[in-house]
Amino acid sequence: MLSASWMKKVVSTSFALLLTILAARAQDPELKNTTAPVIKTQDTTIKRLIEEVQRITDNDKQNSNAIQALLQGKEIDNITKYELIKNNIINASETYYLLNKKIIDLKSRTTTNNLDVFITSLNNPESKALGFSLSDRIVELVEKIILKNKGEKGEKNSKIVESTKSIINSPIFQSFTSLTPPLAIANSVMNFLHSVSVNNKQINQKSLQEFEKELNKYVVYYTALNDANQKFEYGLNFNKDQLSLLQDNLFDHLSFTATALKFPTPQRGNQTLSQTMNDYFFNFTKEKVVDYFNQLEAKYSKGGKRIDYESLLRENSSLKEVNNQLEDLVLQTKRFENLYNEYFTLLDSYYTKVNNSLKIAQDNGLADKSIIDAKQAEFRNLKTEAVAEIQASINIKELYNNTEKIKYRYRIF
Repeated sequence: MLSASWMKKVVSTSFALLLTILAARAQDPELKNTTAPVIKTQDTTIKRLIEEVQRITDNDKQNSNAIQALLQGKEIDNITKYELIKNNIINASETYYLLNKKIIDLKSRTTTNNLDVFITSLNNPESKALGFSLSDRIVELVEKIILKNKGEKGEKNSKIVESTKSIINSPIFQSFTSLTPPLAIANSVMNFLHSVSVNNKQINQKSLQEFEKELNKYVVYYTALNDANQKFEYGLNFNKDQLSLLQDNLFDHLSFTATALKFPTPQRGNQTLSQTMNDYFFNFTKEKVVDYFNQLEAKYSKGGKRIDYESLLRENSSLKEVNNQLEDLVLQTKRFENLYNEYFTLLDSYYTKVNNSLKIAQDNGLADKSIIDAKQAEFRNLKTEAVAEIQASINIKELYNNTEKIKYRYRIF
């Protein structure tokens, strides 16, 4: 601006000087006869000065426009920041609810009732799911191999049969909560027979070895089935532990967001974490979060004026922190998806192992091929139904679609 003023003064002075010279020439006879020099306008200092003045004026105008654009851009930028934060937090409120619901659902899963009944029947020593009862088969083997079909002859033989039945029907085995009653029964009967053989000359080592060989055909089948059950149970427990850890992290993240929005925070108390979270989502809802932002906008648009976004963001800086922490919430949903997929991997592995145990039963002559084929087909159908039921109940796509609405990659500073 100083340069422009100075230039104008120079131009004015130069014009005044030029007029003075022309006037003097008009009054002086000698000067009248003098031929005036031709001034090449494009080369004169005056023209250059005029052009410089115009350039400075244009620059001033451009600078003024640029400043106005920056001021307007700053306002638009604040609006954009606020809208991003608002939409992200509203969508996150729904994500919190969905993720917690699906964690609880998956934690409660073992398989399904029908599948559990099927496996229990295979492992029950009294069951004839494969066409035989382990309890009956053990008694038959004792009578046939150990007593040479003389179980009814002699008091000692009768006692051996009755003791064998007593071991099989022991409340100890019937009260087992684990999946190993058949193996425990087989082991107990073998120990009993070995101890009896010490004082009973009719029970020789050859008979014991033959009995053990036949009994082992059943033991191998139940061992394979038990191995499948144990590994599936171990995998489920590990999966549940990881889900519990994920729910703990979700609780912490939700508490942080609730504090920033001035909502009451969830309190555990004496309840389980699942109960606490379920109760909390009666108050922390998407609708109430939307209402929070409506009230915030009304507060910063007093008198019906436009919203003062700059003041809103400055005085509620915690909203920026919530927005910038949403990447962790998204990562938690990804972790849940991994645990969800791991569950079905466990189920596939379990299915394979149970089928292998059934194949062992067939190879060892414990059951006919037709029965084994029918059981494998039944197991396949039950597994397919279980997968469909769990997928429909949890609906992982619902969580995925909602999480996609959170633009967590855009951080606000």
